[in-house]
This record gives sequence, C-alpha cells and structure tokens, in this order.
Amino acid sequence: MGNSELLIKPSQVIKDITLPLELVKQLEEIVGKDKLLLGKPDRYAYARDRLPYGLYRIRVGALPGTLPSAIFLPASSEDLIKITQFCLANKIALIPYGAGSGVLGGTIPLNGEIIVDLKKMNQIIDLNETNCTVTVQAGMNGMQFEEALNIRGFTAGHYPQSISMSTVGGWAACRGAGQASSRFGKIEDMVLGLKAILPNGEGLEVRPVARRSVGPSIKDILVGSEGVLGFITELTLRIWKRSAHSEGCVLAFPSLQSGFDALREIMQSELRPEVIRLYDAEESRQRTQNMTEFIEKPILCIMKFSGLKDLQEVEKKLSLDIAQKYGANTARLEPYQHWEKTRYQSYSTQWQTDNYYMDTIEVTSDWSNVIEMYQSISKEVKAIYPETYFGAHWSHIYSEGLCQYMTIRLPPMENEQAHQLHLQLWDKIESICLRFGGSLAHHHGVGLLRGRWLKEELNQGMQILEALKKSLDPDNLFNPGKLGLPPAEGALVLAFNNK
Repeated sequence: MGNSELLIKPSQVIKDITLPLELVKQLEEIVGKDKLLLGKPDRYAYARDRLPYGLYRIRVGALPGTLPSAIFLPASSEDLIKITQFCLANKIALIPYGAGSGVLGGTIPLNGEIIVDLKKMNQIIDLNETNCTVTVQAGMNGMQFEEALNIRGFTAGHYPQSISMSTVGGWAACRGAGQASSRFGKIEDMVLGLKAILPNGEGLEVRPVARRSVGPSIKDILVGSEGVLGFITELTLRIWKRSAHSEGCVLAFPSLQSGFDALREIMQSELRPEVIRLYDAEESRQRTQNMTEFIEKPILCIMKFSGLKDLQEVEKKLSLDIAQKYGANTARLEPYQHWEKTRYQSYSTQWQTDNYYMDTIEVTSDWSNVIEMYQSISKEVKAIYPETYFGAHWSHIYSEGLCQYMTIRLPPMENEQAHQLHLQLWDKIESICLRFGGSLAHHHGVGLLRGRWLKEELNQGMQILEALKKSLDPDNLFNPGKLGLPPAEGALVLAFNNK
C-alpha cells in the first residue's frame, strides 16, 4: 500500500448536514424541545471522541467527519423508543454517545447522524446484596457508579484509566477492561443481563441469571457491538465485596523474558493478583530513574494483592516465590505509589498540547508469541520512522496470554506527513499482531479506525456480523460505518477504513 492510499485529503470546509425544519418541528413535538440540542456549538462539541486522528484534523481547522445534525438527550427508554421509531420512519441515522472517551472514532458522525447522549439515564436501579449484583442505567458515569457501590461496601472491580470520563454502557459497548482485569475479568465477564433498544424501535431484555444453556449468548451480541446492532440502556453486573486489605509491591526483573515467564506461571498456578503491570525497558526506565535496584535488573513489574487478609498474604508469598525463581528482586515502592496516585490520569494530553502525534494501541497475544511479536513490532516501528517513540507494557494478564499496550509518538511535523506516518504505524502494528495470531484489540474496541483489519481476524465471522446487521438494521440507521460495517450511502469514507 503506498502512502497516497493511506489518507484522503478531505476539504477543510466542515460538512454540516442539518435536519429539515419540518422534521425538527415534528421531533420537538415527539420528544420535547428540552431534550434536543440544535445549536452549532453543541454540535461541534459532539462531533468527535478522543480519537487522535480527530485531534489532528482539529489542528488544521477541520473535523474527522461531519457535524451531527442534532443531539438528543433521552431520560428514559421510552424516550429512546420514540426517537428510534421516528428516525426509522424518516430514515435518519443515530449514534449512541456515553461520555466521548473512546479513542477509535466510534461516535464520529460521517453523514450528519443524530447523536444520542445517554448520560441522563444515570441511576442505579437495584443493588442486590444477596446475589452480589447491581442493575444500572447505561449512562451512569463510571467513577460515580464505583463510588456509589463503595458506599454500600461493594466494588464493580472495573477500573479503566478513563473511569471518570466514561459510562457503564460505554464499557459494555466496546467490550472494555479495567486495571484489575487479571482478578475480576473484563466487562463481558461481569455482565449478567441487559436491556437494549433495537433498530426496529423494540426493546430487548436479556434476563440476568447465574448461568444458562439456551443457545448462543444473546447478551454477547450486544456487548461489544458499539451501537451498530442496538443501544444498551440498562445492565446487570456481578459485583464483589470491597476488599478490606490490599498491598502493593515492586519487582525488578533481569529481562523481559524472565518477567513473562514469571507472570505466566503465576497466572497458571491459579493465583490472581488484583493488578499486574510489566513494563518494557523504555517504560521501565521512565519509572525507575535514580533507583539502584534497577541498574542490573532493568525491567519493572508492579503488583497489587487484595482480598481476605489470610488469602492476600498467601497469594503474595506464592507469587513472589515464583518471581524470585525467575531472578526478580523486590524494590522500593515508589513506582507503585506513583501508579496508584496517577492511575486515572491520561498521559497523552501533555504531548498533544505540544503538537506531538501520540496514540496508543492495545492488542492481545498468547504466551508462545508475545516476545517475538513485541520485538518485531518494536523493530518495524523504528524502521518506518526512526524518531518515533515506542514503549509498551502488559497490564492485563491471563493464564493463556496477555494484552500488549503500546504508545507511539511522532514529534511535531507537517500535518499531512504525520497523518501518513501515523496510519503506516497502525497498519504495521496490527498486521504484525495478526501474523502472530493475536487479536487486533483487547479493550478499546473497533470504532472507525480498526474496521479495515476486522475481516482478517474474524474471517467467516464477518459474514455473520454483516448478516446480523442486515437483519436487525436493514436501513443501516444505528451507528453506520463502525465495527467494520458499511457506512451509509453518501457518507464520508476515510481511506483508513478500506484495505
């Protein structure tokens, strides 16, 4: 693929597709003026999420897509059904919106779609202490949700870096993960049941039960569907008693391979630290400056143990015994304490403010291929542009494999050159991941940017996804153009969607 094919050069004129006045009046009568935002400043605010490409477009006075034609603020499922039925009758597309923290363009309008902001649907409906479950509306802010559970002595066990700027529904829509996923699992492991509005305007309910054997999992058609098959309105999640005891530790490993070997044995020994974070040499160096423990053993690992005190102590002892078998030494707690203090802060803002081109890419690997995949990616990134910053860490660890979370950063340069390099880096990293049998994404989802590689990972599964979309949404009105599916007729098509 040549550079010229990586990115089209859309006009700097921002495409503004507005609703006809007659339709606006009808919509206001159906849902109420107080639930509609039609002003241009509001529509600008909803025109992009945190996709870095969108920021690059803003720098040159453009947008990644179009302006939405309106923003709808439903307060209930009934509101959502009304607008869905109206838009179905008038062939108007809709995009669900939580808090806009997605980094892959999953809420970017490409053809003046109406944005459906679900944040008014933000209540905990029921907390069942006997079953250890909670039912919550999809628009509830993640940090407010966790704090409400904490007051009752519980935790969701789901702590994404974006917890204060994301919603519970957003977690499920993109199949997200939190920093304690090695202990509690990803969001798909927590969802027991849900409610959603389908593209035909009808409600779907998957009742929350302990387990079931009644055919394929219907809830998992919605979890991870990013709004293309239905809008999630309510979720029932399993929750846990909040741990009274927790303790962190810091380890210095002699090599990345020794760190991988230790973590694999820990997880395959049925031990479940709440947090495990292993850093490559570049990211370790940044976090261990002036620490003599890392002079000869330069690879940093952070762990956190929690739970009943006796179990926590045993789990820590057994985990450290395994780590020491692979040459690890314990070190001072400063890196762990710094991580605890900054765990919900985004590092990208400071670089983006200074006109760098920064992005993060998270993929999965099995244990058999992770070291070779990492080394291949690191080498190829530098080959594309030697001045590219590249660092990686592994913070979601499982018995069968792990998530590799990478940061790439280009220095300030001419905007078009940066766009092309940025997409070349993405293409190289995702292609290498697939070559080594990994998954394109661990928890950020697909959105707009990853669609071009999806068929290669899903193979015949892509036909199943396309058939579901056609059956449920024949007019392509729910978040068109996302999850590797076709955009609406007449929509902007960005070149990175097409491989």
